[in-house]
Amino acid sequence: MAFCCLLIHVFLFTCCSAHSDVFTSIGHMTDLLFTEKDLVTSLKDYIRAEESKLEQIKKWADKLDVLSAAATQDPEGFLGHPVNAFKLMKRLNTEWGELESLVLTDMSDAFVSNLTIQRQHFPNDDDQIGAAKALMRLLDTYKLDTNTIATGQLPGSSSVASHRSVLTVDDCYDLGKVAYSDADYYHTELWMVQALKQLDQGETSSTTDAVSILDYLSYSVYQQGDLERALDFTKRLLELDPTHQRASGNLKYFEYQLAKQNKVVEKDEEETEGKQKKGRPDDYLPERRKYEQLCRGEGLRMTPRRQSRLFCRYYDNNRHPKYVIGPVKQEDEWDRPRIVRYHDIVSDKEIEKVKELAKPRLRRATVHDPQTGKLTTAHYRVSKSAWLTAFEHPVVDQINQRIEDITGLDVTTAEDLQVANYGVGGQYEPHFDFGRKDEPDAFEELGTGNRIATWLLYMSDVQAGGATVFTDVGASVRPKKGTAVFWYNLHPSGEGDYRTRHAACPVLVGNKWVSNKWIHERGQEFRRRCGLQETD
Repeated sequence: MAFCCLLIHVFLFTCCSAHSDVFTSIGHMTDLLFTEKDLVTSLKDYIRAEESKLEQIKKWADKLDVLSAAATQDPEGFLGHPVNAFKLMKRLNTEWGELESLVLTDMSDAFVSNLTIQRQHFPNDDDQIGAAKALMRLLDTYKLDTNTIATGQLPGSSSVASHRSVLTVDDCYDLGKVAYSDADYYHTELWMVQALKQLDQGETSSTTDAVSILDYLSYSVYQQGDLERALDFTKRLLELDPTHQRASGNLKYFEYQLAKQNKVVEKDEEETEGKQKKGRPDDYLPERRKYEQLCRGEGLRMTPRRQSRLFCRYYDNNRHPKYVIGPVKQEDEWDRPRIVRYHDIVSDKEIEKVKELAKPRLRRATVHDPQTGKLTTAHYRVSKSAWLTAFEHPVVDQINQRIEDITGLDVTTAEDLQVANYGVGGQYEPHFDFGRKDEPDAFEELGTGNRIATWLLYMSDVQAGGATVFTDVGASVRPKKGTAVFWYNLHPSGEGDYRTRHAACPVLVGNKWVSNKWIHERGQEFRRRCGLQETD
């Protein structure tokens, strides 16, 4: 468009000149030559700008071509790495938008039209923030440092180079800003320190500088009560930008507060402006520490005597006709409450069919809201799920029948098969499957009573993370493709078994696919006899 305006300007100038003798003089012609020279210079500037833009676009395209070619060879393996998933969210939500602005010329109509159509499927700001928080969740749960995540060298991650990405200075800075927007100064500090470290090591950035990083750093450490470091960061900032007004004001304030603090050293540090102590922010989950320990494999260990009572066996469910000749392999995972695992319970072909049916319908997983009795999304359950009914495909019906044959429970009153996919940082924090006494309306709409038992089928292996942990008793069950775990949520008396409180740990590396069947009380009267005793 600028080029068109430029030609119009020349044309108008020439037309006007033709009607005036003054402009035919040598002096005027000389002026015209210099005018033309200026115009050529402007034209070359325009061409250089266009070439520079095209070169940027070409570099971007070449980089993405290599990345997407490698990624699409093994999409699940590639997206199983949390850094890849975060960077995909960031690219689609932020960087493609920047590219759109760059490419918006009169020659880019086809691209822009395509981008506009595809953009409706792009992640939004909330998705990018969610991916950022997932990285922080992994950082905390598995006691990783920011450099481990930034370099992509996660425990259990693939050795395939194309599956491993690194976080740039800009990425770390953006992660710090996400934490800062939530007043999470602990994680703000961690990621800003990492961004600064990478800058100091020679990494370059066209959008993020040390001054901006130090500005966030000084305030975040101050909010955690570390005045000395806040002062050091502020001094370093002012060395780089002596005119920074906020830093100049903060310098005086920090010096005053530090002097004041030094005069009353014997007083409790909590008196310093009431600032929070350094460390992770307060948590709403009382068992957070135990939950994360179990996720890291640091749970309780059974005594040898208890362990000796756990067995593996061939199981035919009291000589069920289907399993007398070909019994299933059953393994005791825990004794109190009893948790058993069934091996080779579904085939790879069946798993792929279930995933194929579920994928088009995957939506953000919901939980039962005890206040409203409705299903709603929750920050403590991060996964996508879909529900499959028995009549949709013979494979679903076969799996349902297999669950009934093995457990001996009636599945006609059970909920539909729920298929869930846990991607980057996907988790489900500690919860009960059954409705408690303070939830009298739980599952009322179903009219089938409480959830008596849970069948959890693992449809994928997970390279790292993703265990199912029982926080009350310290049990941890690792995902293993083709196996299923089963436990009762209710005692024979009908009372809830609070030892079954469990959680799905965040997926560190990999892609976790599960399907679960929640079996309800109605229809089990002659299959699992009621009793006054609390345990089987």
